[in-house]
Amino acid sequence: MITESYHSERKSVFSPGAFFGERKYICDTAIATFSHEIFEAVIKKCPHKEVAENGSANGHKPIYLLDIDGKQIIFYMSSIGSCNSGNELIETHWQTGIKNFIIFGSAGALDSEATKGKYVIPTQAYRDEGMSYHYAPANDYINIKNCDTVAAAFEKLNLPYVKGKTWTTDAPYRETKTAVSKRRREGCIVVEMELAGLQSVCDHYSIELYSFLVTGDILDSEEYNAEGLNSANHSLDKFFVAVKLINELL
Repeated sequence: MITESYHSERKSVFSPGAFFGERKYICDTAIATFSHEIFEAVIKKCPHKEVAENGSANGHKPIYLLDIDGKQIIFYMSSIGSCNSGNELIETHWQTGIKNFIIFGSAGALDSEATKGKYVIPTQAYRDEGMSYHYAPANDYINIKNCDTVAAAFEKLNLPYVKGKTWTTDAPYRETKTAVSKRRREGCIVVEMELAGLQSVCDHYSIELYSFLVTGDILDSEEYNAEGLNSANHSLDKFFVAVKLINELL
């Protein structure tokens, strides 16, 4: 079975070094965004220099070093989905030495009453994807281990938030009413496409993951509603929340 993919052997046939050379250290902390609009706005606003890149047959994506109030922060645009975002995190870690990883993005609301007007801090992720089963023993859920730390920082910053489980899926077009109902009964309040895979990768490589989400589309109404998705994806406020998190946590 695919869920039996995990094994404890640490060394693979090849490592990122096959493509990127020797490990490098630049700084400890990275912020990643899924939004090309946020990415472009930050690069225009903040002093930066290109220090590396993630690449594939699809093309190359730059990794920048930002200077924000004297702090050095790695910044890059992540691909969508557990597999691609997880592999890019591994490659960024190899090329920059990051130990702390802040990720934010949009999610679909499974409990719109609980999530409306609030940031969402995931506590566990339902592993309805493939990446995590290669990096962690099989289980339905993976713990998002720094959720309480992120919540405490949001308290200090007076930011509205709700904690709850997320459903990580590879197949957004198979978010059926039956599947939504099952996840809701288990306590999932949002659905997204990356966190289970990212947490498993971070656990494997001893990277600290700090994550929060904003809901855009709504899945718990009679009719699917995507009116808030553009703002949830591209609103720049999430980047500045991530910077404040760094100031509080690190």
